[in-house]
Amino acid sequence: MTLLTHALRAGRTPVSTDRHTIPTALVAGAGGALGSAVLEAMLAGRHFAPVRVLATRALGSAMRGLEPVVVDDDGFDTPPAPDEAPIADTALIVFDRKRHANGRELAFLRPAPDALAPLAGWLRRRGVRALVVVLPHAPAALPAALKAGLANLDEHAVSALGFEQLVFVRSAQPPSSARAAQWLQRLADGLLAQMRMMVASTNQPVRASKVARFVAELAAELRDSAPGTRVAPPELVWQAAQLRDPAPLVRAWLAARELPELSAPPQRW
Repeated sequence: MTLLTHALRAGRTPVSTDRHTIPTALVAGAGGALGSAVLEAMLAGRHFAPVRVLATRALGSAMRGLEPVVVDDDGFDTPPAPDEAPIADTALIVFDRKRHANGRELAFLRPAPDALAPLAGWLRRRGVRALVVVLPHAPAALPAALKAGLANLDEHAVSALGFEQLVFVRSAQPPSSARAAQWLQRLADGLLAQMRMMVASTNQPVRASKVARFVAELAAELRDSAPGTRVAPPELVWQAAQLRDPAPLVRAWLAARELPELSAPPQRW
């Protein structure tokens, strides 16, 4: 059963309207492969109600529990109204390459890397207390311009905005293998690597749905964690993507408890 199936099933289930017990969430950047997977995982998890999404124009239709918020690309400097309610408790900004799957995804806001600080400031002024910034799960497939922009993200400016919880989720990468100490062994390892005609599964990019499940679980657990700014390293994201249920790993990491050893399973060729 896919995340989309879970999301559609969740849309048919009545949603509690008690806003004091169920927090609200907002996703910016839901148009790409990773962004749409994050949106689906947020809806399927049902930890938030509603789940809002930033859009540049009105959506023709939306599933139950999903609320579009229409904004302008350059309207993040507009101050909120004095009596305006918070737009969400938790927000997620997802950076991803553009894809043209359908017209609805084209309507979703696609934040540019240089808009991170203005967008985060806009979210903070509108009452967002927890923010998760998600980098692409497969950076090797990104256009050069997007890679350059992501390399220059103004994370320090975002950290200074005063979010109660702030997490930067890095691109997933497996733990690097230890290099042999003897030069002869290193030479043998290099020769063997050139003879391999297939790429090990542990060296392949993880699926967007796996990263999205980790991100959704992280957003759900973040509100009950200690305040502060955190960085989810590439190895942690990769390790979570190998698990059927990333929740225990997420809880242990947020609580600063000892994590399972971040090592790759035996490779099969």
